[in-house]
Amino acid sequence: MNIEVCYTPQAYPLFHKDDSIVVVIDIFRATSAIVTAFYNGVSKMIPVATVAEAKEYQSNGYLAAAERDGEIIEGFELGNSPFGYMNNKVKGKTIAISTTNGTQAIEASRKASKIVIGSFLNLDVLCDYLLTQKKDVILVCAGWKNKFNLEDTLFAGAVVSKLSADSDCTITCDSAIASQHLYNIAKDDLYEFLSHSSHRNRLTKLDLERDIQYCLTVNQCPVIPIMEGKYLVKL
Repeated sequence: MNIEVCYTPQAYPLFHKDDSIVVVIDIFRATSAIVTAFYNGVSKMIPVATVAEAKEYQSNGYLAAAERDGEIIEGFELGNSPFGYMNNKVKGKTIAISTTNGTQAIEASRKASKIVIGSFLNLDVLCDYLLTQKKDVILVCAGWKNKFNLEDTLFAGAVVSKLSADSDCTITCDSAIASQHLYNIAKDDLYEFLSHSSHRNRLTKLDLERDIQYCLTVNQCPVIPIMEGKYLVKL
């Protein structure tokens, strides 16, 4: 079982293996919102790359979420704040969702044999699942518009740290080693470590500090969203 970390969706073709499990990561905030949605009873989600696709699903009667640059796009019911999915209106629903980075990472990974969604909110249950699969793991960070970011890399490092404790796991990828080192430096206070990170500051300017704190909370939502065809469903 080999673990690799891909820092941006654009680089995914360099990592692709036909039988690997891909974990898509967008801590601030898409994958945190998706995990929260399933924990709160969403039936299915349809990740789409473009706002136009989300709008088309909306016009066909689906609940739809769309976010760009940290803000809900006008005319949509939801964005990618986890708090938007903590209510009864999403329970049992199928929701189309398009975000700046997270759904782009899912789109880039479509050729993977299996795609699951990772966040600090489901860290332990996700790692337990990956260990049972006995397959190579590629951790795909959504980053920020195809650039490296810290928060996704820290989560990747957390997964590497937990999985590498198993004797069957190997790490030969420098990006995985670097991610684990970063996580070990930051793990005692992720919030403080990220105080100067670009996306945390971007969200802070939008008065989304509550979202940041929530997205860095470990094991609040022990569910694993997984791709089945065009849908995300709860494993």
